[in-house]
Amino acid sequence: MNIDAHQHFWQYDPEKDAWIDETMQTIRRDFMPSDLQTVLENNGMDGCVAVQASQSEEETLFLLECARQNPFIKAVVGWADLQAENIKEVLARFSEDPGFRGVRHVVQGEPDDFMFRPAFRRGIAELEPQGLTYDILVYARQLPAAIDLVREFPAQRFVLDHIAKPVISAGPDKEWTENMRLLAQCDNVYCKLSGMVTETRNWKWQQDDFTPFLEIVTETFGTDRLMYGSDWPVCLLAAEYEKVLKIVRDFYSESELPKVMGQNAIRFYGIPEE
Repeated sequence: MNIDAHQHFWQYDPEKDAWIDETMQTIRRDFMPSDLQTVLENNGMDGCVAVQASQSEEETLFLLECARQNPFIKAVVGWADLQAENIKEVLARFSEDPGFRGVRHVVQGEPDDFMFRPAFRRGIAELEPQGLTYDILVYARQLPAAIDLVREFPAQRFVLDHIAKPVISAGPDKEWTENMRLLAQCDNVYCKLSGMVTETRNWKWQQDDFTPFLEIVTETFGTDRLMYGSDWPVCLLAAEYEKVLKIVRDFYSESELPKVMGQNAIRFYGIPEE
């Protein structure tokens, strides 16, 4: 089963989705399951993981409803206020829906010390007992905090989104490379091959631009802890779905692709195999 491990849905609202600024006219509209289903089918994908794009419990409920109505959505990574006093109860309530598999917070928009906050870590501690994953969304400069976090919770399943958003057009720098090696030493951490095309200068790129990054993440994480994600529809700012998929499919061998294109996501998110 081929799984796109990272994509989004939204009903566009200028206030809620203020991060979609004037330069992003391409994605300033609704993107719903009906828009994605044919795209997945045309590209040989069997399902996807829907990931939160805004910070509200309403977002989580919206994604869970999308999943209930569209069986190709195999898992939901929602949002919950991990710093809330009642986080255990909130997670338990969301977990009543079998589609709820994990949580993400947009840490890239927070101060660099956010993941060190005791309240945030108390929330992280509530995930593993309920069998939930955590998606790490950070910029490259925030990787040291992520490394400290995953070391504190060795039983918690983490996945790094978008390879920590390095500047692709500049090539891998020493700091990003070393921090990725340190992060990958923690075997409870996976990495998504996602969000790369929009980390290019003016959203212009050639396929070879991604090769050194893919080489490093493959060397450090190994093909057992990598998973393909399109970051659709955000990817449309820089590439059509087919081109995003081609970057990953062309890099890996036929023997490696089943892991990267689905098996690892199925194992990480606990997706039932059909």
